[in-house]
Amino acid sequence: MTVVVGAPEDFTLEAFRRVAVAGEGVVIGPDALRVMGAARAGFERLLHADPGGFIYGVTTRPGVEVGTAIPPADLREYARRFRGVGRGFGRDCLDERVVRGIVFARLADFVGGHAKVRPELAQRVAALLDGPLPRVPLDGQDGAGEILPLMHVMAAVDSADLVEGEGMALINGSPCATALAADVALHAGNRLRLAEGVFALSIEALAAPLDAYDEALDDLRGDEAERTVLQYLRGHLRGAVTSGRLAHQAPVSYRILPQVLGQAQRAVQAVVHAATAALGSVTENPVYLPASQGHPFGRVLSTGGFHNGAAAPAINWLTASWADLALVAQRQVTAMHSASSGLPHLLAPAGFIPGASGGATNLFGWVATGLVEEARALAAPTLLPATIGDTQNDIATPTFGAYRSQRRAAECLDSVLAILALVASQALFVTGRHPAPPLAGLLTGIRSAFPPVQTEREGQATQAAALAAIFSSAALTGQPDFPGHRAQASPQPSP
Repeated sequence: MTVVVGAPEDFTLEAFRRVAVAGEGVVIGPDALRVMGAARAGFERLLHADPGGFIYGVTTRPGVEVGTAIPPADLREYARRFRGVGRGFGRDCLDERVVRGIVFARLADFVGGHAKVRPELAQRVAALLDGPLPRVPLDGQDGAGEILPLMHVMAAVDSADLVEGEGMALINGSPCATALAADVALHAGNRLRLAEGVFALSIEALAAPLDAYDEALDDLRGDEAERTVLQYLRGHLRGAVTSGRLAHQAPVSYRILPQVLGQAQRAVQAVVHAATAALGSVTENPVYLPASQGHPFGRVLSTGGFHNGAAAPAINWLTASWADLALVAQRQVTAMHSASSGLPHLLAPAGFIPGASGGATNLFGWVATGLVEEARALAAPTLLPATIGDTQNDIATPTFGAYRSQRRAAECLDSVLAILALVASQALFVTGRHPAPPLAGLLTGIRSAFPPVQTEREGQATQAAALAAIFSSAALTGQPDFPGHRAQASPQPSP
């Protein structure tokens, strides 16, 4: 299938998913092609009316050389040299789906004519999605605006016939921040929903009292996000056995789940909002405004559209939420291995002959500790970079750094959730209990990747890593793909 775009409102998160994840191509609608053609003609009239006027990156050089004018006779040749070549390098690169998303977001600036490009160039950029895309390093991209990464992305565009203004239009604006925020948004909600399921399984494994998730609390909470996660938790726990649960209150890590998950829910909403707003925004600099009263040839404005001020803070918030959830999960792992849990010693089944660990799964708690500390370190907010490139480009963009931190913190959370899942599975196994019916499919899936420990066996680390990888993939697909079957989704109330 193909995504057809003709106006900013066509650049939705769902359209982004279809292009970036599902691999669909993009066709620019006929109305948008006409708008771009008219805008290009208007820009050329403006340029010819005052060829020596200031238009950033078109009639003058950019950045620190902004005071250097380009002779009118050289404008077209300069446009063809402007695109440049990428400089960023490093160990990691963006996944190709993110690069596809950058190309898609780039087109949002084009379809309304504000980037002053010809329709045929816009179509050429859209056609990049029909073949392999350049590799874009994740490191070394924190300059003013997004010229550095866009030089990599647009390397495949033939620049031999570019005309005035088009070289700048390819590599200015903030489509990278848009794509990074949108990619995070596509994962964030699914990751949180899976975390709720694993935490619900842990509640069942400890036989924690259900008071903290009671429906009566909905009317007592003034926060819609907390009410939402309470509804999700109750959906997972529907039909849970109420007898035989702990006679005393559960550890704090169980009772504050609605509050901590509620904070994560708000962070998910923030990054979805940031991505949605950016997808429909014009960020090109300089931006062309068509002819209007008092401006018969239109206007070109120099702006800071290349700097997305919402993406990095929203991603930072999400990273902090992942770190908090990882810590809560690690505390619950510890709780199930403690004497006060009422569970068998270190979750060892009858007749278990321990090795150096002394128990069946307790050393996984140590593994979780390192992952939690890494996630917490990554949760330090990515602020505006303090270094500068030059006196003109004196503020850099932080979005690539925020994205990198979030990506790794999310991996840490997935791994800690995998540990919590296998420990909860073990606790249910050694006590011969079953979880609430909506959790049965999730438990079966977990055990297909990491069977309960009955004897000291080799390969536990490999199995735990495979479970973590399944959780990471589910953040994008929305469904854990366990060996041999797919987990049945728990009934979930609509938030």
